[in-house]
Amino acid sequence: MRLILSLGAVSLALAGCVAPVSAPQQPSAPIVNPTVRPAQPSGDALNSSTRAVARDVVNREMAKRLPGRNVGPYTDCVVNNASMAELSDIAARGVSDSGAAASSVAVIVQRPAATDCIARVAQTA
Repeated sequence: MRLILSLGAVSLALAGCVAPVSAPQQPSAPIVNPTVRPAQPSGDALNSSTRAVARDVVNREMAKRLPGRNVGPYTDCVVNNASMAELSDIAARGVSDSGAAASSVAVIVQRPAATDCIARVAQTA
């Protein structure tokens, strides 16, 4: 009998130590982390970088034809009279094929507006 009473007392003491069990919760919707996409360069940034590369290629071509002169103003004449498509073409070809870039620059230089600009620059030089 003592054994039963002592086991009963121990079980009552231990019953207070048990954590209460709550009702199962409804599963929630899965958490979806948004994908982070890298920022794409804006059109202006792309255009300015293309113009910068094309300007460098045109500068090299003009320096070949006018050694020892400041070719910056001549380069400005060519770049200002070229379309964005032509500048993209010059930038792309100038890195790998300087002959194609030279012919593209020659086409732009032959335009009347570019020729007039170059003539004005040559008079001030």
